[in-house]
Amino acid sequence: MQPGFPGGDSPLAAHRPPGPPPGAERSTLPDEQTSPEQIAVFRRMTPEQRWRAAHRLYWTMRRHKTAFIQNQHPDWPQARVAAEVREIFSHART
Repeated sequence: MQPGFPGGDSPLAAHRPPGPPPGAERSTLPDEQTSPEQIAVFRRMTPEQRWRAAHRLYWTMRRHKTAFIQNQHPDWPQARVAAEVREIFSHART
């Protein structure tokens, strides 16, 4: 049960696409594939640089998701938007 939402579940839960069945591989689109140039850049990065890049990407995506939720639900208080974003990211997969 999701606290703060009547009936328990998040109101946006029904809008989340279902994940692949257990054991199934996720297929990628051609533009999602890592290019040899990108791989070379990642290999030249130190572990700290890779961690910082991942950290920036994560928080950028949280800000974008927050803006999207606020746009979709302008009547929601900030606390409810924050709770929804936390719920979405707590179930995120790669």
